[in-house]
This record gives sequence, structure tokens and C-alpha cells, in this order.
Amino acid sequence: MWEVLWLVRLAHILAAAVWVGGSFMYQVIVVPALRSGGPAPAVAAKVAQLFKQMVKVCVGVLLVTGVYLTFDRLTTPTLGFSYIVILVLKIVGALALFALAFYLGQSSIRRIAKRTTRFSQVAPRLMLVLGILVFTLGALLNTLFELMNGPH
Repeated sequence: MWEVLWLVRLAHILAAAVWVGGSFMYQVIVVPALRSGGPAPAVAAKVAQLFKQMVKVCVGVLLVTGVYLTFDRLTTPTLGFSYIVILVLKIVGALALFALAFYLGQSSIRRIAKRTTRFSQVAPRLMLVLGILVFTLGALLNTLFELMNGPH
């Protein structure tokens, strides 16, 4: 049974790393390069389309594996209050991240909002910050769990 848990954990970590790392790459390298390189609407549209597809896959994997891993950990009787608090914060952060991804994926809504709202302009960077926070909370949860229970 530990093999299944290990594979689920691996899929969860890889999906998070791909999404957060991809967001970092997109915000820090791709977007500035496209802006400084002059108009390249076809390339920018293709990059956005491919990134959106990747995010959809990552969100699906994270939801399925996250539910599995949460139930696995919650069945452990030795979890402390701090673990539960951090887990709740991670889940809330992840749900906010999924909501932002859904919002950013609605291209027609975002195109209209981009002209009128500051939130639409800040949302991609907010998603990156939230992703890093959720990733960090996950690492903290693993550390706490191992301190309380030994490697699992």
C-alpha cells in the first residue's frame, strides 16, 4: 500500500512543481520577453493556450491526489493542532489558487476585465505568490508530520 501512497504523493508534488514553476517561468521570463520582443500575437496566444492546458491537467491531478493525501493524513491519530491549522491554510490557499486559475482561464471575461479592473492585471502574479505559499505550506506539513510520526 505504501507504493500507491508514494505514487500519489509523487504525482501531487510534480503537478504542484510544474504549475508553480510554470507560473514563475511565464511571469518572469515569457511575458517580459514577449513584451520586449515587439508584437507577436500569434506566439503569445499559443503560449497562453498551451499554458492553460498544462494548468488544467495540474489542477485535476492536484485535486484528486490532494483529496487522497488529506484523507490519508487525517486518519493518522497523532496529528497535532498545528498540523491541522496548517493543513486548513493550505487547503484554503489551494482553493483560492484554483479559483484564480478558473478566472484567468475565462479568456473572454478576462479580456473585458483587463481593460477595466486592476485585479485582472494583478491576478497572474497573485496566483504565483499563492502557488509558492501553498507549495511551502505543503513542505511544512511534511516536515511536521515526520517530526510527529517519523518518515511515512
